[in-house]
Amino acid sequence: MSAPVPRPGGGAPPRPAAVDRTAVVVGGGLAGVTAALELADAGLAVTLVEGRPRLGGLAFSFRRGDLAVDNGQHVFLRCCTAYLGLLDRIGATGLVTLQDRLDVPVLDVAAPGGPRAARLRRAALPVPLHLAGSLASYPHLSPAERLRAARAAWALKGLDPADPALDGRDFASWLREHGQSPRAVEALWDLVGVATLNARAQDVSLGLAAMVFRTGLLSDPGAADIGWATAPLGDLHDERAAAALRRAGVRVLTGTRATGVEPGPDGARQVVLADGARLPCTAAVLAVAQEQARALLPPGALDDPARLSGIGVSPIVDLHVVYGRRVMRSPFLAVLGSPVQWVFDRTVSSGLTGGGQYLVLSQSAAHDLVDLPVAALRKRFLPELERILPAARSAGVRDFFVTRERTATFAPAPGVGRLRPSARTRVPGLYLAGAWTDTGWPATMEGAVRSGSAAARAALADAGRPVPAEAHTVPRTRPQCPQQEERT
Repeated sequence: MSAPVPRPGGGAPPRPAAVDRTAVVVGGGLAGVTAALELADAGLAVTLVEGRPRLGGLAFSFRRGDLAVDNGQHVFLRCCTAYLGLLDRIGATGLVTLQDRLDVPVLDVAAPGGPRAARLRRAALPVPLHLAGSLASYPHLSPAERLRAARAAWALKGLDPADPALDGRDFASWLREHGQSPRAVEALWDLVGVATLNARAQDVSLGLAAMVFRTGLLSDPGAADIGWATAPLGDLHDERAAAALRRAGVRVLTGTRATGVEPGPDGARQVVLADGARLPCTAAVLAVAQEQARALLPPGALDDPARLSGIGVSPIVDLHVVYGRRVMRSPFLAVLGSPVQWVFDRTVSSGLTGGGQYLVLSQSAAHDLVDLPVAALRKRFLPELERILPAARSAGVRDFFVTRERTATFAPAPGVGRLRPSARTRVPGLYLAGAWTDTGWPATMEGAVRSGSAAARAALADAGRPVPAEAHTVPRTRPQCPQQEERT
């Protein structure tokens, strides 16, 4: 373990570890935790610096009275092998659940004749037959729209997400060229895309859209099976992560802000802290948001630092509603014909007692909602919930509150691919991590973990140290999902 940083009044520090085997990671989100663990596993003395008083980045929990609240609803897919590998590494696999097979209830509350329910499920068949039966009977599209959707999916499978030409195109225009009606975009493509990309088709790079649909729906029959935490996110990304870092010998400094990276002795780097302390190291990883990274980078680190400012952000708003009794039977529900996008049941993970139910409405690409006052959101969305869930009309609302992440993800806009930097910078020993870097993935927990791994592996390779043969492993234990109930 590397030596403590000298603090005011703390006396002289012990002799530090040799700089040539020392690393500093700035940022304690999933990217930073991953980088720190992989560097420590390779034998480096690692210090992780996090400005917040906790780990977890943008996937965290807080207390509201007796309720454990996640700042937003975070899900993952079975194809998210890097994130699942991290959960296994930190001993948190038992705190998540994963569907045996993809099964998404979809309710159209604006259907002619009244609300109409359907399910998007996969069968135990190879790609693309695993979804053919579900799509063929999907009542929210006409028979002709279903056929055209299947043809578009097959055409999407033939695209190469890494093709630079795809990065500059928007997904919506491609869908129109392939016969997709506005209804098909709403009821199928945006149903998936808004939740995974945090943007609607017209605002999404075709390259990123191709990556999401090819990987999640067209690579492996089980790739899109949905998983989620059954405990507060803080139990996973803060407590379990911190314990794993301690076991690996990583020194964690929370509540400590980095202000820059400077040249150190003998060609090394040194991370400068807000109190003036300096952490010398042979490898420094900036695992922070893009604008924060830009502020920390020394001159010359990127060929064009301004391009980081060109990476936009997209907000997510979550509406939290506690009812006096149970009003929804499914673990989650997707909604059409309503401002509501997805509804999740967080009763068990929050620790709610007394027979009530705690629901979270997750609203992605929420540019039109992020600045609305709580009263306006309550007035708009509670009647919608009663339209979606008739049992809510007489359940009584115990609590209603809102969480907002204004910079929840980077915006997956056309052209964003050329703006995303790689893990290596032009400064030897200085690396970047974060879901916004060039991982090939959208801004997901999976992308964050992959970025941290990429930065660590680049640092090890540049230092001439052995690099693990496999960056992302399938977890040794498989989380299981309880049977979903048919009713909503």
